[in-house]
Amino acid sequence: MAQTERLYHIKRWLDAGRCLQRDWLLTELGVSRATLTRDLALLRDRMQAPIVFDAERGGWRLDVTQSGTADAGELPGLWFNAEEVAALLTMQRMLEQLDAGGLLAPHIEPLRQRLQTMIGTGLRGEAAHICRIRLSTVAARRLHLAHFQAVGTALLQRRRLRIDYHGRGRDERRQRDVSPQRLVHYRDNWYLDAWCHWRNALRSFAVDSITSVRVLDQPASDIPDAELDAELGAGYGIFAGAQVQWATLRFSAERARWVAAESWHPDQHGRWDHEGRWLLSLPYADPRELVMDILQYVPEVEVIGPAELEEEVRRRLKAGLEGLGEGG
Repeated sequence: MAQTERLYHIKRWLDAGRCLQRDWLLTELGVSRATLTRDLALLRDRMQAPIVFDAERGGWRLDVTQSGTADAGELPGLWFNAEEVAALLTMQRMLEQLDAGGLLAPHIEPLRQRLQTMIGTGLRGEAAHICRIRLSTVAARRLHLAHFQAVGTALLQRRRLRIDYHGRGRDERRQRDVSPQRLVHYRDNWYLDAWCHWRNALRSFAVDSITSVRVLDQPASDIPDAELDAELGAGYGIFAGAQVQWATLRFSAERARWVAAESWHPDQHGRWDHEGRWLLSLPYADPRELVMDILQYVPEVEVIGPAELEEEVRRRLKAGLEGLGEGG
């Protein structure tokens, strides 16, 4: 029986409030006394499980007074399937990629150490396993951690923010007071969904475009989740807008083998046609991001409608060809 399986059984028995005698454990687990001692020490010392030996009852049990809760059945840090191990390894790799010199470092390092301990109890040669996981980011913009921390603080404390913001689309710099609603991690970058008190409307702000930030004493205005989703999540991509249209795209039979397995929007619809092509319909409020993604698949994608979207894709393609001509 593998170690993780033995730990699972011991956990389950202790969860049930049982007192486990040595001879019974040796028989049930099929291990030597030395192996059992190591397993119990691992649970107690590395996994921080409040296991004590009850001399009166002649076995091991959970000590409720050590756990600090009425329910001592949950042993911290145990996992018993591949999905949970992969999740922990991915978490550790993501933490390693954060700026160790940033303001979050004092909070990150203890968590990293805890994850290392947890991973070490479930895998052999954990360092080698860590190296087998690589996170690749594309077009991720550098984030100022001090700004991110201020945004997160205001979000959780429900306080307003005063931000200086660089709107890259129009190359404008403005100061705005906003009520933060939620943080969104989208395509390797962070965005703040907020009520803009200057616009009196919901807006999404790229956190990396915030050039200065101050948490205000004023309480944040709360917007219902349904309204946030209707305004900011109704259409394709990160751009806001409650007024949506539906785009229909047709992908070649070859490209369809990939696109048919992709999720572009929660409300999308897709179907195969008689030639093995994939017809994808999805809502959008602002065409900018959708057009950019359509262009990635040219010439293996066709815009069926609406006509305005098709025309915008044609315009961008034409402009790109003319730019290439001028460059040559």
